[in-house]
Amino acid sequence: MDLGLKGKRALVMGASKGLGRSIANALAAEGAALVISGRDQASLDVAARELVSLGAASCVGIPADVAEGAQIDALADGAVKAMGGVDILVQNHGGPPPGPALELTEEAMATWFPRIVLAPLRITNRLLPGMREQKFGRIINVGSTGMFQPIPNLVLSNALRASVMGWMKTLSAEVAHEGITCNIVAPGAIRTDRSLETAAGLAKRAGKTVDDVIAERSKTIPAGRYGLPSEYGPLVAFLCSAQAAYITGEIFRIDGGMVRGW
Repeated sequence: MDLGLKGKRALVMGASKGLGRSIANALAAEGAALVISGRDQASLDVAARELVSLGAASCVGIPADVAEGAQIDALADGAVKAMGGVDILVQNHGGPPPGPALELTEEAMATWFPRIVLAPLRITNRLLPGMREQKFGRIINVGSTGMFQPIPNLVLSNALRASVMGWMKTLSAEVAHEGITCNIVAPGAIRTDRSLETAAGLAKRAGKTVDDVIAERSKTIPAGRYGLPSEYGPLVAFLCSAQAAYITGEIFRIDGGMVRGW
């Protein structure tokens, strides 16, 4: 299927590795032009070369720390300058550290609120006027199954992503008539650095090995295993396509059936 993404201009945040890289790979294979972000310029440069070899029309890496508002602004402006505009925005960032609700502090919430809630809001507000002007846009948030069912020992992620979910759903209804869609793709247990960090935290608390924790959690997943990053990006690419123009305000889980409710 031709997704009609050849020549579309995509900004993918946190794209040097993990789920962000999986999304960038899928968009590159469809011939999109890319700007990718992360905190390390050298890693972005390597990723940019590889993405062009996969089929990206062009790829530029712009370093940005999502905790810094000025860097978010510079990323948005740099993407517009590099590509002439942005048709697709993928909001993605590193997750907060694990921890239980009983140990949650106000300081931790204050530290991570700008990264998880304000960063996607800020960059969307910066790029949305251009999408509205051209009557086309795709906004995707890399969420979490914690939006459906709180994940043990991830209270910061569970609490703060709920704010993003409410904002994205509200925004989707306000811009749908302008050809702009807003969706969330929520990963479950996918074998990324982040999931391994979470497993390590649980293992430390339980006095087990990381492999033990992964094996135990895999038993609760109907698919019987952790997912692969390569199984995530293609759905995002489809949601960015012309064929997905009537899909908005939705959350899609990629979790091997782990969340049992619809």
